Amino acid sequence: MSRKPTKSVAGLKPAAKALEAAAKPVEVMGQTLERAFDPLASALKRAALKRADRQARQFSEPAAAPAPAAPAKGAMPVSPLAVPFPLMPPIAGVQLATGRAGFYKYDREDLLVMSFPEGASCAGVFTRHGVGSAPVDWCKRHLEMTKGEGVRALVVNAGCANSFTGRPGADAVRRVCSATAKRFDCRQRDVMVASTGVIGVLLDDAKIVHRLPEVEQRLTPDGWAGAARAIMTTDTFPKGSYAEATIDGVTVRIGGICKGSGMIAPDMATMLAFVVTDAAISPAALQNLVSLYTRNTFNAVTVDGDRSTNDTLLLFATGQSGAPKISRAGDRRLADFRDKLEHVLMDLAHQLVRDGEGATKFIKVTVTGAETAASARKIARTICESPLVKTAFAGEDANWGRIVMAVGRADEPVDRDSMSVKFGDLWAAQDGLVSATYNEAKMSAYMKKKELEVTVDVGVGRASSTMWTCDLTKRYVEINGDYRS
Repeated sequence: MSRKPTKSVAGLKPAAKALEAAAKPVEVMGQTLERAFDPLASALKRAALKRADRQARQFSEPAAAPAPAAPAKGAMPVSPLAVPFPLMPPIAGVQLATGRAGFYKYDREDLLVMSFPEGASCAGVFTRHGVGSAPVDWCKRHLEMTKGEGVRALVVNAGCANSFTGRPGADAVRRVCSATAKRFDCRQRDVMVASTGVIGVLLDDAKIVHRLPEVEQRLTPDGWAGAARAIMTTDTFPKGSYAEATIDGVTVRIGGICKGSGMIAPDMATMLAFVVTDAAISPAALQNLVSLYTRNTFNAVTVDGDRSTNDTLLLFATGQSGAPKISRAGDRRLADFRDKLEHVLMDLAHQLVRDGEGATKFIKVTVTGAETAASARKIARTICESPLVKTAFAGEDANWGRIVMAVGRADEPVDRDSMSVKFGDLWAAQDGLVSATYNEAKMSAYMKKKELEVTVDVGVGRASSTMWTCDLTKRYVEINGDYRS
């Protein structure tokens, strides 16, 4: 989305510059965003990469499995890479409630409503898909209109994407927001919406409007786990993350949920994410932060390379913590908050990969020695999205030749005779050919792990990039082949 120029933020260029960059291809966007946020981005870049590596390494030990429970009707087996839903205490100023609107044939909650106090701020990042959905259009237009000020409610439904539905789809969104605004005594434009489900199906807004009175009565500050479950589609476990930070000596809370399992690719994916903090932060500062940190979190994961029409990441600030209001993203008092916000976004993004449809491997791919950061990113993405590479991981086969193939077809500068490939600490190839220390038995043993790391040096520069992906299994085909049946 676009914004009018705002006051510079501690060396940052206006938020509009970063948002303009968001409309560009991912290879170009990387360099543009870094320039747009320089020097803040350059100062944080090395620390961000270290944090990302630290967070990825925390998965080297098997994650505790969620408490066993009888699967609900229509539910799929829980991913072997699943992590437990965290303990998420209430966040001052936000209340949540869920209900069943009836978008699914079987009995499950598929409607989420969040309410926010007067004066709350909101910022968002959305899909750059060429066929955006009606809810995405609504949020982008009204965030631009209100400059992110005064948001009062969020309505989310699962089971119907309301995408590629033309004017009738837009009218359905408007009616949902009108009904919600009446219940929360606010303007239509103060209501955000999001939908997920089958593309090309018109939203039956009456199902939502009919349930609003009942759902409103159940609003509670302690409903995060239920909220995460209500927005699931092919997800096999609810996804949440929580952190606390200090702003000028005052403790603030940051909590978020997301959904996504398939149709996950850089530049957002079939992904909805809603993050709330009780800090008091201006909309412009929120927008700068969410635009900056999306790049190395949600835009650095891929399951299948397919981008969705409905991707939405909304960040809300209720201002109810008692901390002083911050109007600049570069304010020194936000240092701890920035770190914790990035952690929450990274944690949620990793959970998307862990729940990749049919996934059995969580894979970190790092490309080093590239000519530019954008080039490294493109090469890493090509590796992560190669069906041949992903099926090799599924078969626990360290077929490094497929990785070399993917590197070459990225059409980026590489030095074949200097290239190296490493699985964990094991060298597969060095200086353009198989490593002298290659050991098939050790490599095969490593490939049996659930958490894998691949590092590729392409030998032409000093730039690097990291992305996360999963393997491609027969189960992925089964899930998507049966999706509508």
